[in-house]
Amino acid sequence: MSVDTATVAKIAALARIKVSEAELEAMVPELNGILAWVEQLGEVDVTGIEPMTAVIENHLRLRDDVIDADPLTGGGVRDKVLANAPAREDGFFGVPKVIE
Repeated sequence: MSVDTATVAKIAALARIKVSEAELEAMVPELNGILAWVEQLGEVDVTGIEPMTAVIENHLRLRDDVIDADPLTGGGVRDKVLANAPAREDGFFGVPKVIE
């Protein structure tokens, strides 16, 4: 696949990027080079290779989601926190409506 000046102009218009005529001419070979490189990637034989999400396999370490009863490090202090709130509604901070 190759692109021409009209295609680059259309891409720029879709992306809402203002591009001069000289810049259009300069971008044609750059985009054609990128597309040629992508086509080369399509020629690589990847049969038998499992897809991966990262180069280094990483396992997410999870912990239990529990509320610590200690008032210095955990929960159980909602009333003290809400005492500082300028507006309270049903045990939560009250905020002004911003969406009409």
